Amino acid sequence: MALAKLAVLGIENKKGLDPVVLDLRGVQSAPANYFVICSGNVPSHVSAISDGVFESIKKATGYNPHRIEGYDNAEWILMDYFDVVVHIFLKDKRDHYRLEQLWADGEKVEI
Repeated sequence: MALAKLAVLGIENKKGLDPVVLDLRGVQSAPANYFVICSGNVPSHVSAISDGVFESIKKATGYNPHRIEGYDNAEWILMDYFDVVVHIFLKDKRDHYRLEQLWADGEKVEI
């Protein structure tokens, strides 16, 4: 949970929109323990949010993500920290993919 909190801190530092943390530990098929989901206004904002998450986690823990996908297009960036996966979307992409609804069995965590 500490890593998810650090991700949210990085999101908030870059003015990310509507951050949500889903606790997926009780969901049998979940690929991670937590999903952190947020939005940005334009691709450069999405990239900046990703940079903020990276910096926040790196500074506090020294961890790098196992993998980052989508940074070049910056419509949906996925940052894989194994137990925590951070999803940063353009607003319309977030509405289209609806991860919160797809993983509704997970519990929303208040941070």
